Amino acid sequence: MLELVAAAALALPAPEPGPANLPPGTNRFMGGAASLSPTRTVDATTLHKKVLVGYQGWFHAGGEGAARWDHWNRDWSAPPRTNHLDGLTFEMWPDVSDYPDQYPVAGFTQPDGAPAKVFSSQDQSTVDLHFDWLRDYGIDGAVVQRFVTQTPPDNTQSWKTNVLEHVRAAANRTGRVFMLEYDLSGANPNTLFNQLTNDWTDLVVRQRLTADPRYLHHDGKPALMMFGFYPERFAGTALPRQIIAWFQTNAVGGVTLIGSGWWDWRRGATGDWTNVYRSFNGYCPWNTGNYHTVGTNKYAATALWGADLAAATNAGMFYLPQVYPGFSWDNLKQLPPGASNIPRRGGEFLWEQFNAVANLGMDMCYVGMFDEVDEGTAIFKVSNTPPGPGRFVTYEGLPADWYLRVTGEGARVIRGERPNTRILPIAP
Repeated sequence: MLELVAAAALALPAPEPGPANLPPGTNRFMGGAASLSPTRTVDATTLHKKVLVGYQGWFHAGGEGAARWDHWNRDWSAPPRTNHLDGLTFEMWPDVSDYPDQYPVAGFTQPDGAPAKVFSSQDQSTVDLHFDWLRDYGIDGAVVQRFVTQTPPDNTQSWKTNVLEHVRAAANRTGRVFMLEYDLSGANPNTLFNQLTNDWTDLVVRQRLTADPRYLHHDGKPALMMFGFYPERFAGTALPRQIIAWFQTNAVGGVTLIGSGWWDWRRGATGDWTNVYRSFNGYCPWNTGNYHTVGTNKYAATALWGADLAAATNAGMFYLPQVYPGFSWDNLKQLPPGASNIPRRGGEFLWEQFNAVANLGMDMCYVGMFDEVDEGTAIFKVSNTPPGPGRFVTYEGLPADWYLRVTGEGARVIRGERPNTRILPIAP
């Protein structure tokens, strides 16, 4: 989803009212320590009462048997550079203190002089740890990203399938759910249909993906997301209609298909695209980068959600809102420090979105993302004392697990396990 955020950030809806003023002296972090949901096996038969996190799982690290540094550096065949102008692309340095398998990164040093290290998504131990966090913080499961450009014939390497297998094992061990999301970004429209249908057939028939007891279903069918439905990326509506129809009715077993893409789908679509957006079983607008400013603060744009929900319901679809904790991609886009930053405001930016979801009576949402350090939207553990040199966004002194805690509390609100409060109810 790297290419599409900037467009959303450039075209903002009309400003909506800012948050209500709090009484003088009100503690925005009232409520004490986080209260985590008890360990339980998540119901895999429905999206209702679910908070799911987007899971990239796309990080390689040199030393794992291949000289690859995918998503740690602009040149994936070389270790991360120490300067964003020379190849450094990720925005946050992960806190790797809990990882069994760690990989040193030449040229970077921790403040105490120790060599800096990163993780690899190719390790089962990494995915296991991430799913332990989902369980321990009361988060229901993950939406595993699968880029069409990483499927045959574009790419015959098995590394994304390795991650998917790690996810299956970890979800079964921890009682979490998972589902797949195809990302159409960069795909060749001439081969897109065949790539999608051949890959899905292989996953369902040979790998028996949707028969996994932890694979998420909804309305009696496997749930499948598909990101990238923007009119400017297609030459008309014939191809998207062909894709949607096949996945809903194909011979290997139809799916509950969740489209994802343009946040302004309801107001902005014209012609047959208005019908395309209403032909999915559900729709998840990609809202990362979509914000408005009140005074000096930035707030995620949520004012359209009520009308979007009504339009989706009228079309016979469900509506899956997407929330995000903040944003930054200065390193990735080689920008001056802070140029792209949407501040997290200590977790309030994210909490306000959970509050908006619950206020509309919705009992499901998608958090983008769990491990996305390239765009600064990660909620997993991030270091507040990143190595040098280089420049990195931190959690500004809040605990490394703070956004796991905030997301866990948001999940409890969405599931109806705790009251919906305008104020973030936990303390750092």
